[in-house]
Amino acid sequence: MESAHKTFNPESPSEFAIDRLRVEFRNAKTELAFQRHHLDRSRSSLRLTLIFCSAFYLAFAMTDVAALGYEHVALILFVGRMLVAITAIMGLQLIRSQPEPLAGLRIAASAAEVIGMATFMLIVWFRSAEILLHGMSLCIMLIVVYLFIPNRLIVAKGIAVATTAAFILIAAYKGNLRSSEALTMTMLLLLANSFGIVAARRYHRLWRDEYRVLIDLKLLSIRDHLTGCYNRRHLHETLLPTVIAKARRHKQWLTLVVCDIDRFKSINDAHGHQAGDAVLQHVSALLQEMTRKHVDSVVRNGGEEFLLVLAQTDLDGALLVAERLRATIAGSPTIDGHGRNIATTASFGVLAVNFSAVEGDIADECLIAAADALLYEAKNSGRNSIRCREWPFKSVAQDVGSLPLSIFDSEVSDRYPRRVDCMDAP
Repeated sequence: MESAHKTFNPESPSEFAIDRLRVEFRNAKTELAFQRHHLDRSRSSLRLTLIFCSAFYLAFAMTDVAALGYEHVALILFVGRMLVAITAIMGLQLIRSQPEPLAGLRIAASAAEVIGMATFMLIVWFRSAEILLHGMSLCIMLIVVYLFIPNRLIVAKGIAVATTAAFILIAAYKGNLRSSEALTMTMLLLLANSFGIVAARRYHRLWRDEYRVLIDLKLLSIRDHLTGCYNRRHLHETLLPTVIAKARRHKQWLTLVVCDIDRFKSINDAHGHQAGDAVLQHVSALLQEMTRKHVDSVVRNGGEEFLLVLAQTDLDGALLVAERLRATIAGSPTIDGHGRNIATTASFGVLAVNFSAVEGDIADECLIAAADALLYEAKNSGRNSIRCREWPFKSVAQDVGSLPLSIFDSEVSDRYPRRVDCMDAP
């Protein structure tokens, strides 16, 4: 089996692939995470745009009176303008109180665009004598829809194109324009749509590229560059406190497994440091492949030592995991850059904590120190072995003979003798 991850790539490129039509991440989870990352900015932008646009919609009611007088048509247009303002107020309330903020944001943005454009078409219909001025106003409104209202680009395009088509039909039916005026106005609207689409696509892509770089930098700051495992800083600052707090809150099991590559210095001395790096990459890849993604965590704890954080896993389950890892590492030599097979074994210390039975707080350092002590017991017992204990320090009911038989059925048992011991408290 070849060593994995010659260079560390924290996320597959497919996670950040962008759909050319929608200009969104193809991966739905990545797109959702991106939208949530920008939620505060999107709320602020939508809030400002709704207030600004509704205020101007109401202010321009004076032009209805100037053009139509105090007649029922002006009253109809005023009601339409009030509907835009009411929609804006309801949108502001929705993005503040909606349990799912992203859904509320998109509903508010789409409703504001649809009601605003529909009201504008009503104004164009009743004030068709000013169709050229309305055409210039629509160009401005299209830019607002494309660039200033935070909405999905495909939705914005649909609303903008439908509005443009409706405006051209009204202009052709009631505008009384000369052919040159109609052509000029149509070209201006097409230009506004084209510019808006190109600019919006650019902004949407730039925002997502910025997000991808941000996530890459964040992952690099919490990951070991050689193996792709979490680093020690992330373990102590975020990972372990979070996992322990969750286990304590839900009264669940939590197990720490310390894994150390046996005689790693001898590997470096005999084959060189590049071969040592290949061994580290190979073992770390096995650890990550054989643990649960998004549930368990693998940390490079320093040098050739790794720490596995197994959530919702009791002692029996952790022993099964540790034995599978021990047997796989022993039976899967590393192939270095020169094609040499480098046999490798590892020793394990397994510490299980049942937070439904533990009273009081447990310091992170105490748990790691206890697991390390178990690892050193495994090392002193001849390496390529497992030692385990349940916290707090009381006797574990199981002995070696009661462990599952699959632990003793490894194909490498003759070549790599091993021990699986559960230690009592001293």
